Amino acid sequence: MPKDGSVVRLDGEGKPLWLVLELTYRCPLKCPWCSNPVDYERCHPSELSTEEWKRVLREGRELGALQLGFTGGEPMLRDDLEELVGEAHALGYYTNLITSGVGLTEERLVALEAAGLNQIQLSIQSSDRSLTDALVGAKVFDLKLEVARRIKAHGFPMVLNVPVFRHNADQVEEILAMAEDIGVDYLEFANIQYYNWAMVNRDELLPTRDQLERAEAAVQRARERLGQRMTIYFVIPDYFEERPKACMNGWGAIHLTVAPDGAALPCQESRLIEGLEFPTVREHSLAWLWNESPTFRKFRGQEWMREPCRSCDEKERDFGGCRCQAFLLTGDACNTDPACAKSPHHHLIARAVEQAHAPGRRVVPLVMRSERSARELTEACGDA
Repeated sequence: MPKDGSVVRLDGEGKPLWLVLELTYRCPLKCPWCSNPVDYERCHPSELSTEEWKRVLREGRELGALQLGFTGGEPMLRDDLEELVGEAHALGYYTNLITSGVGLTEERLVALEAAGLNQIQLSIQSSDRSLTDALVGAKVFDLKLEVARRIKAHGFPMVLNVPVFRHNADQVEEILAMAEDIGVDYLEFANIQYYNWAMVNRDELLPTRDQLERAEAAVQRARERLGQRMTIYFVIPDYFEERPKACMNGWGAIHLTVAPDGAALPCQESRLIEGLEFPTVREHSLAWLWNESPTFRKFRGQEWMREPCRSCDEKERDFGGCRCQAFLLTGDACNTDPACAKSPHHHLIARAVEQAHAPGRRVVPLVMRSERSARELTEACGDA
């Protein structure tokens, strides 16, 4: 599939330009592709306090961070969100709220606007009410539409994020029509990445190549028709590519995530890599974590690379792909991302695509993200 220009590459000149604050892992939804842990309160009972988050904000600006994302879980579950937005605004960040819409009432929207919030990214899973509600495990479709129109009415840049998978890939035209009716400014079709719960459900979630080609064609027609009225991104899934994506513009290059317990992460998925330690902002300054932490230095640059990455003339563009995906599929984060056709492990991706779409494949229900499902999966693995 051709690249569509949706991927932006930046040289951060050693600065964490994009700072993401995962304020909480609590969430009212049960999306079966989510990466957030379900037992977080038991394993990590103490979220950062308001003052601790404010210190992170100050230290981030001192490091040169410009773009700030408030996310989760569901960040609306933090009562101090407006206060944190106000602090970030005063420090000069461009602030972005990433939300399911649950809890984003008119009152809180007014307060966030007054605090200086710049942008809101709202997720929606389908143009169909019953499918959306089934996919997230809650009746929220009508609420999401109401919140979208409310965001637009308040004059925020309206960003709609649609995770793409087999169940909704054929609805792209309907989703485009819905977005146009709302008056969306930016629409992102983001094919999901297969980690955590998405990996559990990979066989059920992987779209077919035909679905993706039809979806891309629909996006291109909409771009030609709408022109500058709506910016539409279509993030191509690397399971169907010959080369890996430039994940996070390189490990520890421009992206810094702080988890609810204060752990500093090169990306939101990096905790799945065994053997890495993740010091927190309670133990170290953000500057130390970014510049000196062994975790951030582990895959920064090219010294860690093995063949075929080490001698590849594309390593400056894709940085060897995703370290998390390499570990998840091969057991070694130093391996070339199996999404790359040059990888000796590329057959793992090809086999997954083949198995997911094998004729006569038995369709099974999606495993919803919940603590009960997690326990059952753990018990099943133990029995095996």
